[in-house]
Amino acid sequence: MSKLKAWVEAARLRTLPLSVSGILVGTAIAQSKGFDNPTIFLLALLTTLGFQITSNFANDYGDGIKGTDNEDRIGPSRALQSGALSKKELEWGVGISIIISLLLAATLLYTAFGTTAPQYLLLFGALAIFSIWAAVRYTVGARAYGYSGLGDLFVFLFFGLLSVLGSMFLYTKSLHLMAWLPAITIGTLSTAVLNLNNLRDAGSDIKAGKRTLVVKLGYENGRYYHAFLIGLALLSLFIYDLQFSTWYAYLNLIVFIPLGIHLIKVLRVSNPAKLDPELKKLALSTFLLALLFYFLNNKFL
Repeated sequence: MSKLKAWVEAARLRTLPLSVSGILVGTAIAQSKGFDNPTIFLLALLTTLGFQITSNFANDYGDGIKGTDNEDRIGPSRALQSGALSKKELEWGVGISIIISLLLAATLLYTAFGTTAPQYLLLFGALAIFSIWAAVRYTVGARAYGYSGLGDLFVFLFFGLLSVLGSMFLYTKSLHLMAWLPAITIGTLSTAVLNLNNLRDAGSDIKAGKRTLVVKLGYENGRYYHAFLIGLALLSLFIYDLQFSTWYAYLNLIVFIPLGIHLIKVLRVSNPAKLDPELKKLALSTFLLALLFYFLNNKFL
């Protein structure tokens, strides 16, 4: 395998659409309220992608040196596990990715707030640094929070609440109560992606000492938790759509048809290996939901 291909695989491109879903939803809400800035939109997308790639590199490194990525793991092999990239190369990759992400974040915040709102610059600057910390510490370090069952909470906060509400705030400089509902939708669906990944890897995680929430709950309860996450996502978006008087406001709920089919399969599957194809379906369904939300809020609502 060439080094370029190894780095592309370590970036885990299939995770990137999910990472920008919150930006699409937050931007759509801002635009529906009359705020629009294409430069902020582009920079927000790039910054989020930078954070996600940093996280992916760090996860490859962290799980690799801890031995979590091994022959028992279901799914694609990782760069460090397979030997495609060395420990030193991944350390450099994480470091460079952090620098690029912080530069993008700084540019985004200056574009959004300028120098007239130093309090916002400080707040979002701190959130950017915390995002980098969370991206790295998920698997890296002696007390990596992904190994103690806290990954779900962090994904909900960063992929849902911060991504949607934070991106909206970049445009509007304010928060809106109803915006919390689609933020919860994106957050719970993103958490469901992590949960599905943990359901798939439960066996190897137990052997490696990785105490994910699924490991703590047990495989069967982990599946019920999965149903709760998708159900809460549907309920939150439905309540949000109730504020509109047009029937087509509910078109974004169409995505819950394939999500329902996905959930039925998850609840029926007893072999974790058969869950791997569902990861892509769930992640892309969430991205499709974000795209529909963006289109409907801009064109019709």
